[in-house]
Amino acid sequence: MQRKGSAVWKGGLKDGKGTVSTESGVLKDSQYSFSTRFENGIGTNPEELLAAAHAGCFSMALSGQLGAANMTAESINTTANVSLEKVEGGFAVTKVHLDVVARIPGADQAAFDTAANNAKAGCPVSKLFKTEITMTAKLEK
Repeated sequence: MQRKGSAVWKGGLKDGKGTVSTESGVLKDSQYSFSTRFENGIGTNPEELLAAAHAGCFSMALSGQLGAANMTAESINTTANVSLEKVEGGFAVTKVHLDVVARIPGADQAAFDTAANNAKAGCPVSKLFKTEITMTAKLEK
């Protein structure tokens, strides 16, 4: 299975601008620029898109892990915080932190913790990152 995303960039690094689009059309010519990536400009940026992808992938992976443990969440709310930092040789994604709140009435804390850690390790987007991924996972019963 393949998924497509595309980007168009025009101009120099700091004065240029671009757009990103997805095959599904969910993103179509969404604006990004130096200011949306490194300052407070209006638009998106690659790291924000990675964070959304990681949060979505993890939430689905956790749902699968919970199902394998005979649990079903009423809700899983995940926020991924992607850190882009200047390092030797340029910029790099240096870490990702997942904030997770799952509402599962009557769930066992140990089984939830195991499912969350398995989802963090097994999510395809987690496997893509070659950086430290931390997590705070809260179970609401």
